[in-house]
Amino acid sequence: MSLKAARINAGLTSKEAANMANIHHQTLLKYEKDSSDIRASLLDKLSDIYQIPEDNIFLGKEYELIRIIKDNRSQVM
Repeated sequence: MSLKAARINAGLTSKEAANMANIHHQTLLKYEKDSSDIRASLLDKLSDIYQIPEDNIFLGKEYELIRIIKDNRSQVM
């Protein structure tokens, strides 16, 4: 699951989640688009906020996740 999907599933806006993580909401939005270089401490904090294990959060660029999902769907069909 992407960081954005985890946040949405937690029922939080980007501003609410950023405030809880003590970061600027633009920083959070940046990581939602590309989480490949997110600090481990921030990932840990966000997984606590979103109540999801870190291992369930996709780390990488948003377009890579979309490509992986599309590839998986095409293999099923």
